[in-house]
Amino acid sequence: MRLDDRFDDLVASLGGFYRTWFVAVGLDLGLLAELRDAGPGGLTVEELARRRDASADVVGRWAWGAAAYQLVALDGDRESVVDDVAAILLEPERPEHLGGQFQFAATGSLDFGELPAVFRTGSADGARPDRYRVAIERLTVQDIAVFFQEVLPAIPQLVADLAPGSRVLDVHCGGGRWLMAVARRFPGTILTGVEFEPDSVARARAAVSAAELADRITIEHGDVTALSHPEEITLAYFQYALHQLPDPVGALRSAMGALRHGGWLVALDWYLPTDPDELVTRHSELLAGMQLDELVSGTRLVTRSEALGWFADAGVATPELIDLPSGATAIVARR
Repeated sequence: MRLDDRFDDLVASLGGFYRTWFVAVGLDLGLLAELRDAGPGGLTVEELARRRDASADVVGRWAWGAAAYQLVALDGDRESVVDDVAAILLEPERPEHLGGQFQFAATGSLDFGELPAVFRTGSADGARPDRYRVAIERLTVQDIAVFFQEVLPAIPQLVADLAPGSRVLDVHCGGGRWLMAVARRFPGTILTGVEFEPDSVARARAAVSAAELADRITIEHGDVTALSHPEEITLAYFQYALHQLPDPVGALRSAMGALRHGGWLVALDWYLPTDPDELVTRHSELLAGMQLDELVSGTRLVTRSEALGWFADAGVATPELIDLPSGATAIVARR
């Protein structure tokens, strides 16, 4: 590659870092949502700032930068959000939703000052502020959409099995968002989330109570390698969770023991590529960035082969590997 071309390439990458923050601020302050709701006519900077109770001067500078990064369109003194940008950043029911990913990337990067120490020592202390787990819950909105729009259509028998009275277990459930979505989609199911992070347990219980689903969803604070409910569960689910656990083999073994005969174990995750040709894709760039955040947390993304090795070590015979349109992968096993 010519030096000028490589320069342009690296400048684009640097611009991507700043673009992430323009998106994150636009989402956190509601600027992008306000512009979407205003319709094609958009708003002036003063109108936008007034509606969001923000500084007109600084919002104007955000608008200029957002236009430079093609997030919004400027027409005279008015700005509007670009339609496809609004679809991807503001519609969480889409598998293509990236709003949570941008918010998570910006929040997670606040801790990247720890990276040099991680690279020197090979480990991290694993302690991160609660805002990190709040950001993860924004990120999981995309994974929930992938579950409903990609995983379930690929496993129609699972949909049939989630009948009223069936029991569902979410292992390392975080803030409980997936549990609430499943409870609404499958009325009559009985759901349990198991989480070992105390702050996530508190948030999950509060969210379930606020959603008026506490009669069907229970959040347990416990060891994910020592799950209760032996041979009761129809679906045991791991969402972007296995690689974050200290003992993924123990968690898988325990989850399989909780399944009833014919029950399902589904692990949804994003795996590292193993083919060098896959390293030069947009998807791999995203995974590489996610890996940096995992390193700060003291965890690691893994390849499909490594994950399948955990299943084998847990005694799970011949799980099915389903590559999904979004780039995620579901590993599916039955008891």
